[in-house]
Amino acid sequence: MRTLFLNPPSFEGFDGGAGSRWPASREIESYWYPVWLCYPAGMLEDSKVVDAPPHKISINQTVAMANDFELLVLFTSTPGFHVDVKIAERMKDSNPRLKVAFVGPPATIEPEKCLRASAAIDFVVRREFDHQIAAFAKGAPLAGLAGVSYRANGSFHHNPDGGAVENLDQLPWVTKVYKRDLDFRRYNVPFLLHPFIAFYTSRGCPAMCTFCLWPQTHSGHRWRQRSAGDVANEARWAMENFPGLKEIFFDDDTFNYQKARTLEVCKQLKPLNLTWSCTSRVTTDYETLKAMKEAGCRLMIVGYETGDPQILKNIKKGATIDMALRYTQNARKLGLLIHGDFIVGLPGETRESLRRTVDFAKRLDVDTVQVSIAHPYPGTEFYDYVKQNGLITLDSMTDETGHQLPNIVYPGLDRAELVDWVERFYGEYYFRPRAAWRVVRKAIFDGDERRRLYKEAREYLALRSKRKRFVKSEKRKRPGAACADAGPGD
Repeated sequence: MRTLFLNPPSFEGFDGGAGSRWPASREIESYWYPVWLCYPAGMLEDSKVVDAPPHKISINQTVAMANDFELLVLFTSTPGFHVDVKIAERMKDSNPRLKVAFVGPPATIEPEKCLRASAAIDFVVRREFDHQIAAFAKGAPLAGLAGVSYRANGSFHHNPDGGAVENLDQLPWVTKVYKRDLDFRRYNVPFLLHPFIAFYTSRGCPAMCTFCLWPQTHSGHRWRQRSAGDVANEARWAMENFPGLKEIFFDDDTFNYQKARTLEVCKQLKPLNLTWSCTSRVTTDYETLKAMKEAGCRLMIVGYETGDPQILKNIKKGATIDMALRYTQNARKLGLLIHGDFIVGLPGETRESLRRTVDFAKRLDVDTVQVSIAHPYPGTEFYDYVKQNGLITLDSMTDETGHQLPNIVYPGLDRAELVDWVERFYGEYYFRPRAAWRVVRKAIFDGDERRRLYKEAREYLALRSKRKRFVKSEKRKRPGAACADAGPGD
């Protein structure tokens, strides 16, 4: 069956879920590679990957492709699900013979709900879907495919779960699918060099962070690794086949989770003389960081999340404040850059914990930061916690353009204040002389960075203004707000 693998269009600049770790529109327009879709696409010669958001492919243009294919595999996300359903229905209307499969976290967590959402969805595949999709496209019946949910004889059938993919070296290289179907210059992440390529060296994550979407809903906690040689060979192929490529990003849940394996990968990468970046945990020691630096590592994405010790325990982060400080000092000594991720609104959050987190971030003084609003995605332990404690609201987790909005409240912290803390965090962090100079210095000496910085600044300031309007609007809804805002004679 001629198969279309689709990361669909929805909100303007929304990166969906096919490769992005946090399905939402970013403060600054960013696009990650649809890695999960590209593995099964590499198993089917007569297939095509369409990554609509970075390639600016509209819904109408997407629907127009329906008649060219026999099978549609759509990677959906919780925020974009309602739009994804409408796209699938329109494509099915255009080509009634088109089989439609939904994959992604919503398909795993609520497969029957997905199927009930529309008759246009023929089946869903729970968790990893590589071999099931390839087998179905080659003629295998749904009844024999592990992890598939579908309709038959007026009822829903849920086939038993299958095991995770164990031998990752047997999977195709996603970089060859990128070369075939995607324009690699359209992928942009502010803290990575441009252009870049991203792929996985492992799947799954043994860490138990309660809020993290992927291990709990898709890739699982079982950690599986590619051989160091296979990783190095794909990296070499990418450097040879993407002219102008400046960086490779290893987009694992945690690239350097195990020391011995990290050292072996670094040994294989070092002779290639390439520049690369990766995800990292603060539990990584100096020796491992040193080997990474010597093998070409430039930057690490690090999930610090919070500066409050109790919240770190609440979210089962498996790390401490002291670990984070020591790790950051070691990285700085070695000249490794860090992009730090922080989250506002985790379990136990208060004004005092938020103040500790902002002060902690400034003490770390990493090169760049991203501040996200905590979202309890269905299927995560965090979601169960807020549901059981009555903390989740009926409000959408995104606004009309896909930007994050809180859908949780804590005692003394309403939605307006959580959004206000995000802006306060960014303001206090970046409007320090040292942090501002780091940004400006790059722009002074690099014309491409200067143009990029100007674009990013415009996007961020527009969103900042939008958030301020949201905070003002929400404050008006507070009890007694009208009286408090009223002036004399009102």
